[in-house]
Amino acid sequence: MSNKIQFTVYGVPVGKARARFVRATGRTYTPAKTRSFEALLREYAHGAMNSAEPMQGPLRVTVEAVFPKAPSWSRKKADAAIWHTSKPDADNLVKCLDGLNGVVWRDDAQIADARVTKKYSTDGSAWLRVVIEQMGE
Repeated sequence: MSNKIQFTVYGVPVGKARARFVRATGRTYTPAKTRSFEALLREYAHGAMNSAEPMQGPLRVTVEAVFPKAPSWSRKKADAAIWHTSKPDADNLVKCLDGLNGVVWRDDAQIADARVTKKYSTDGSAWLRVVIEQMGE
């Protein structure tokens, strides 16, 4: 197993949504959109791991999220837009990586260094790229 893996999930990135509470039943649940995106991340991570055991030790995670520009924007606004400064929050994009526990790493507590970049695409595409590297002990 290499000490670095990466994968790209195409489509608009989704941040982890807050758990919802149902008063009538007293139960909490994670919204379907979040569950679905976490499952997709897990599937891509499985492929990137190529049946290897979960990584050990401290890890560096880099998340690059690229979002499409709104079609309603003026040409001037669209041309000027580089950094995505609206939801989802950067920390919620990283929280979606919880679904990689037991696949890429034993526990996400192993992440010692995390970086998130949120940008607008220049060609209308949308994707989330995740790079995970083992750090020197």
